[in-house]
Amino acid sequence: MVDYIPDFIDWAEKRGIKLNGIEPQRIPGRGIGVMATRDIQPDEIILEVPTKCIRTITTMPKARLRKCTETSVSVHGALAADLTLDKSSKYEPWNAIVPHSGDLNGMPFYWPPELQALLPLHSRQLLAKQRAKLERDWSQMFTAFPELHVEDEGDIGRWEYEQNWLLVNSRTFYYVNAALKKWRGSTKDDHMALQPAADLFNHADEGGCHVAFGTEGFTFRATRPHKKGEEVYICYGNHGGDFLLVEYGFVMAENCWDETLLDDIVLAKLDQKQKERLEEIGFLGGYVLDRNTVCHRTQVALRLLCCKVGEWMRFVNGNDDGEASQDAVDVLLLGLLREYAARIDDIVARIPMLENAKKPEDDMDDMKDILVQRWRQIRNLLDRRIRSLEQGAQT
Repeated sequence: MVDYIPDFIDWAEKRGIKLNGIEPQRIPGRGIGVMATRDIQPDEIILEVPTKCIRTITTMPKARLRKCTETSVSVHGALAADLTLDKSSKYEPWNAIVPHSGDLNGMPFYWPPELQALLPLHSRQLLAKQRAKLERDWSQMFTAFPELHVEDEGDIGRWEYEQNWLLVNSRTFYYVNAALKKWRGSTKDDHMALQPAADLFNHADEGGCHVAFGTEGFTFRATRPHKKGEEVYICYGNHGGDFLLVEYGFVMAENCWDETLLDDIVLAKLDQKQKERLEEIGFLGGYVLDRNTVCHRTQVALRLLCCKVGEWMRFVNGNDDGEASQDAVDVLLLGLLREYAARIDDIVARIPMLENAKKPEDDMDDMKDILVQRWRQIRNLLDRRIRSLEQGAQT
C-alpha cells in the first residue's frame, strides 16, 4: 500500500497548518488516526488550521457557487457537488488520505435491506432522515449540474456524489462566517467546513482536545496529558451509539453518552385513546433510556398505564411529583425492559444467519459484527437499569 501521509504532511505544512507534537498515522484495522510524537501537556496547542486552508462554499469556483445559490440546496449538498466536480490537483494530497469507497461501504447506508431492517429503531429513523437529505440534495444538484449524471458504469456520477456527500456528512466541522449566514434558508446544520489534518482525528466520547475557531482559523488544544505514541482524539459531540453508527459507521466499546429508544415496547402497550392523549400534550414517542435512567417523557407515558387520568394530568401539569405512583411505574418499566432484553437476544441470534447474494461474505460478516455489537450495547443499557430497578424493589 502506498503511504500518502508524508506527502500530505508536507502539503499541509507548506500551507501554514501547524502540527505540534502530533502526526497522522495508519492504525491497523481503523484507517488513519492522529498520534502524539512526543509527550503532550494539558492546554498545549497541538494543531492550528488557518482560515485560508478551510474548504467551504466560499472556496468554490464562482460559476459553481452561482449555480448552487440559484437552487435551495444545502451547504452540505453544495460541498459534496464541489468535491465531485473538482478535477484540479489543488487538493490532491488531501484527497489521497480521506476514506474512499471501500471505507464507506460498511456504513448502514450501504447495508443490504435485511440487515437495515434489524437496526435499532433510532438507527432506522436516523438512516431514513439521512437518505431523505441525500435524495433532496441529489435532486437539486442534478438540476444545477446535469454533468453529475453519467450513465456509464451504472450512473457513476450518482455514486461519486453519494460517496462525497457521506464524506462531507462525517468530516465537517461547525463553522460560521458571513457567507454561511447569508446562505438561502441557512440553518445551523449549514454551518460547516472541511479542514485538512483536523478531519483525521478519531472520536472519543469525552475527547482529548478542545476545538475553537475564530477569524484566524481553528485551534486544537489538549485537555489532558498524552504520552508519546498515544492516539489523540476529539469528541464529535455528545452522541449515542445509534448516531455514531449511522452517521460515522462505527460503534464504541464505551460511550458515556449512549442511549436507546424505548418507543417500540412502550407504544405497543398503549391503546389508541392513550396515544391521542400523549399526542395532545406533545409526548407521543421519543422515550429514551440512557446509562442512568429513563427520560421524563417515558415517566409520563408509563403513568398512563398505572394511574387514573386525573392523577396523570396532575403529574403532567407539575402539580404532583409522582412519588405515590413511582413504585407501580418502576414495576411496569422493569417488565418492559425484560421484554425488550428478550427481544434483543432473539435479534442477536438471527443476525449471523442472514445472507445476501450481492454482498461478499467478508463484507457481510463485518456488517453483522457491527450490528451485533450495537445490540449488545443496548442490552447493556437495559441490564444496568434492570439491575437498578431490581435492587430498588428489594429495599
